[in-house]
Amino acid sequence: MFKKPLSTLKTSAPLRGSDRRKLKQRVISSFGLSPEDGEILVPDGLLSVKFNTHLDEPGTVYLSVDGDPLWFTVGKGSEDLIPTVYTMWKRHTLLPFLSTPAAVIPVLISGADLMIPGVIHYPPSSLEEGQLVSISQYSHGENPTLSFPLAVGRMALASDNIRNGQEKGKAVYILHTWKDHLWDMGRKTDIPEPLPFSSASAGDPQPAENGKAESEPAPVEAPSADAASQENVAHNASARPYTADEISLLLHTSLLQALSTALSDASASSFPISASTFYSNYILPYRPAFPNSVLGTGNESPGDPQEISVKNSTYKSLTAFLKSAEKGSLLTVKAPPKHSQQTEVVVTAVNASHPSVEAHKTHVTVKDLDTRSAKKAQREERLKEEEQESARWVDIKLLWKPHLKSVKLFEAFGGSEKTLYELPEVRDMLNGYINEKALVNPREQAYINLDPLLSEVVAPKVKKAKATEPSEAIEFMKREEMTKKVLDQMQCWHEVKAPGKDPVVKKGLLKPIQVVTKMRQGRKACTLITGFEPFVVISADELAEDLRKLCAGATSVSPCVGGVPGLEVLVQGKQSNTVLDYLTNKGIPKEWIEVSGKK
Repeated sequence: MFKKPLSTLKTSAPLRGSDRRKLKQRVISSFGLSPEDGEILVPDGLLSVKFNTHLDEPGTVYLSVDGDPLWFTVGKGSEDLIPTVYTMWKRHTLLPFLSTPAAVIPVLISGADLMIPGVIHYPPSSLEEGQLVSISQYSHGENPTLSFPLAVGRMALASDNIRNGQEKGKAVYILHTWKDHLWDMGRKTDIPEPLPFSSASAGDPQPAENGKAESEPAPVEAPSADAASQENVAHNASARPYTADEISLLLHTSLLQALSTALSDASASSFPISASTFYSNYILPYRPAFPNSVLGTGNESPGDPQEISVKNSTYKSLTAFLKSAEKGSLLTVKAPPKHSQQTEVVVTAVNASHPSVEAHKTHVTVKDLDTRSAKKAQREERLKEEEQESARWVDIKLLWKPHLKSVKLFEAFGGSEKTLYELPEVRDMLNGYINEKALVNPREQAYINLDPLLSEVVAPKVKKAKATEPSEAIEFMKREEMTKKVLDQMQCWHEVKAPGKDPVVKKGLLKPIQVVTKMRQGRKACTLITGFEPFVVISADELAEDLRKLCAGATSVSPCVGGVPGLEVLVQGKQSNTVLDYLTNKGIPKEWIEVSGKK
């Protein structure tokens, strides 16, 4: 929701004492808190700020004296208070939590929702669809930890569905995350230290796979290279820890992967590279995403790449690892000069043509999964924006109903004279009839041979000049021309569906809204709007009132002249551009608005 910058952010205003007390009481009653907790979470000196998201959703955010966003609401007239991560860091038990692996958190920050395979733990009590929850990062190992909440969202489904083993779909719709634009409004404080994961601190959470204990994870199939990041990391829980020798081998494999890909064409100007930078840019991202498949252990679990680090290997230090690689002629390192502030070695060159590099078999890396996850998140966000964008437009459909001569034709198609058809449906039925009757002209594929039924509908007989001569029938016709003539023999209808309203279906051809600029006596300009009633999004009085404010000029409403049904709205001045913008903001597509000028 806050992945992109807010479209509007108004000036903050201090919250009155009475309004703050009301807000505090709402927090206490909604979340079952004590008055003392209410004072902490709704402190003195609160500021309120009105905003609009990048999708034009209105909302209000309440800021602390330090500028940290603490609570927010989204939606017109919404009274549902949502805590921010700043508030969750003050009381991490404020909302029920779900845990997810570390690799999923960047995916959530990039704008994606939490998928069911990405859930490791959830509360034992049932969570309802739409209930507010927080999301924390779970880190396993000898001493498992749980981070303070890093995201807030709403349950996309009841938690019983997760408990029953549902494996696909969304678990939580994300509303706000750490590092999004709402969080950026605050002081950007560091995340508190993670908590030990135990029954006491985690509220006796349940594992996400059918209630099995975490120490006995359900076996899973080795994922494919195209699996999503959340699904992969969700099944990596609690596998057998790697030995130091295995981690050393995986680090060596990661180096070979980097040398065969990212560093294969590295120029001399790219060096020297400090050891820490080389490690973070060319070792960690190129770790195998599925270590067990690289090791060939036969373990069905894909393994956890987060365990692969120098500290867990036989090298114990980054310098020792790089010097070992230098002994193998894979790279060249240089020790820091004496009496220099530099304390770490630097990599001065790499050998991408080494036989072990050329013989290396590439694998799916952590970076590959992160890239795919980011692209998937962007794609989902784009589709979500497109859905929300399309939802605000008036949906207009042109329909046709069989009439007179075309009734028999549609009965032959297997249709009904009472059904309203869209243009693609008419074309499909017509093409099906043509194929069934083999009416495509063998000499000219663009032409259709007319059988008696089609000829009666689309090709009336041509009369001869002399009455004694018989009429001549047209034998063939182009497909598009024939389709147009079939439509000419049908009744025109239209359907208009405005957001939040029932569809309106009426007989007749829908005409565009006319926005005409006219010059009257004394060369005074005015703008006339007619034909807006069928689009059911605005009345004449509302249109006149809104345009009076937007154009800062007089407006009037009167019946259309010349016996034309409906009303017309008159605005002083040349206001066609303003009217066009206003109508499109109301959801009327531009192609249904005609702008013209007359003297």
